[in-house]
Amino acid sequence: MITSRELRQKYLEFFASKEHKIIPSASLIPENDPTVLFTTAGMHPLVPYLLGEKHPEGKRLANIQKCIRTQDIDEVGDTRHDTFFEMMGNWSLGDYFKKEAIEWSWEFLTSPKYLGLDPRKLAVTVFAGENENGIPRDEEAANIWKSLGVDENKIAYLPRKNNWWGPAGQTGPCGPDTEMFFWKGETEFPPAGSNAGTDEDNWLEIWNDVFMQYNKNKEGSYEPLAQKNVDTGMGLERTLVTLNGFADVFQIDTFWPLIQKIEELSGREYIESLEVTKSMRIIADHLRTATMIMGDDKCVAPSNVDRGYIVRRLIRRAVRHGRLLGINENFCDKIAAEVINIFKDVYSEVDKNKEFITFELAKEESKFRNTIEQGLKEFEKLLSGFRIAFEKTGKNITEISGKQAFKLFESFGFPLEITLEMALENGLTVDVNSFEEAFKAHQDLSRAGAEQKFKGGMADHGEMSVKYHTGTHLLNAALRQVLGSHVEQRGSNITAERLRFDFSHPEKMSEEQKQQVEDLVNYAIKKDYHVSFVEMTVAEAKEHGAMGVFEDKYGNKVKVYSVGEPDVAPTATINSQTFSKEICGGPHVEHTGTMGQFKIVKEEAVSSGIRRIKAVLL
Repeated sequence: MITSRELRQKYLEFFASKEHKIIPSASLIPENDPTVLFTTAGMHPLVPYLLGEKHPEGKRLANIQKCIRTQDIDEVGDTRHDTFFEMMGNWSLGDYFKKEAIEWSWEFLTSPKYLGLDPRKLAVTVFAGENENGIPRDEEAANIWKSLGVDENKIAYLPRKNNWWGPAGQTGPCGPDTEMFFWKGETEFPPAGSNAGTDEDNWLEIWNDVFMQYNKNKEGSYEPLAQKNVDTGMGLERTLVTLNGFADVFQIDTFWPLIQKIEELSGREYIESLEVTKSMRIIADHLRTATMIMGDDKCVAPSNVDRGYIVRRLIRRAVRHGRLLGINENFCDKIAAEVINIFKDVYSEVDKNKEFITFELAKEESKFRNTIEQGLKEFEKLLSGFRIAFEKTGKNITEISGKQAFKLFESFGFPLEITLEMALENGLTVDVNSFEEAFKAHQDLSRAGAEQKFKGGMADHGEMSVKYHTGTHLLNAALRQVLGSHVEQRGSNITAERLRFDFSHPEKMSEEQKQQVEDLVNYAIKKDYHVSFVEMTVAEAKEHGAMGVFEDKYGNKVKVYSVGEPDVAPTATINSQTFSKEICGGPHVEHTGTMGQFKIVKEEAVSSGIRRIKAVLL
């Protein structure tokens, strides 16, 4: 059996031997990117470098990236869907291309020193080409596979929907990809003519190499890119399932201890029934994901909006499935403790933030259990109404309408499963079709409002967004001057209209403090300070007093952006050589005088010990 720790180590050692610099995982919360709530792929934090910006560590990179994908929350419970996952990836930023990428993929997959997969159980897909767009079939990739010994009948040519990446928007970098599949069918080896890429029952995708070789221009045509990149992604969980021959993803070592804990708490067995298995999978996945989000250094707490809404939804779905298993006491913190124990040596921030995780989980679970009780009372009111209607009119109501069932769900968090169970006990049915129609409409709205699926797009780098990005640096420096050095950035979100900045602070800011912060930022803007950067090691950056809560994501070498020269501000003293000095990837204005007037619109609590400022530039 190969463990998650061993797989991570093998992957990173392999690419280090191919002269790749190993960079740490970025935060689960994208920095200054309003296009998506969570980091959804390994390439997400690297988009600026894929578009041409120089990375401090060079042109060859590899890492294991924490990722969240929530568009399939409702699919969790089967053998393969999970919402938190780890993506192993390697990148070429204008360096090597198809030949090296494919050859190294094959070597890592088949070499006995690494994964040692049987080549007879592997097949690949490549891009079929598009005559209408002048893009040829990817014979280059196919020929490289053939040179490695892959039989021609195991190379499938598939269209854009299967083997093409990008662009992020209407224009930009894009290109074909080649995907690798492992045979999981009932026979030992795939029969002739089996279809990798289109037969999900028998073939499991385990790796994807993306070749960014085109730019789609405003006219809609494709032209060769000056900087050709490689972006690969290999899911750690899915690969562990393949290597260990497991029946489902929940048997791997980053999931199975959670299942065992759920068995202990519920007194039920994982294989007891399909219903029990599904509930245990949902609890394990959702609390693993919620713990990793809350354990991130940006400390997202359950709420009714944005990322907090996703966390709340995950916790509440886990609690109701715990109830179905007969767990009637708070248990989420116990599962979270297992998650922390599994990941603390890989992602130390989870252990560092365990008190925050435990507190928020217990609070949310208690609140939801109270909501469930209210739902039970509402159900009894519904039954009472049916009885009164029968007494007055003689009409016997035997069905709970979809609208009524959905109200129980939406207003009281009452799961359909419990509504169905109690309806059966009372000789009633439920109009499930109408409920599902209402639920689907609600789900579509939630997804549209809370999660935009990331397709490689970087944050808006327009003029105003760049100004707001620099504004977060000025704001961070001003907050530390006014409130104290305990202030640390916990997250930010920037659009072309405003900035939102989360920071650590135990209490509400006074009006005087807010005014001081505003004055400091506007002072720096009025001084028209020069904004510049230098590259240095993380150790050097810290030695020079650079701020950077997120420095772990950058690797050994970082960019340190400085704003201003030594001076004294009107309402507080800048106790450093510059107004602001932070580790950051950019982009920024060249001079602060172009930014306009800074105005704090709102200061509010996000969660315990975390405050939020919303501000605009006028």
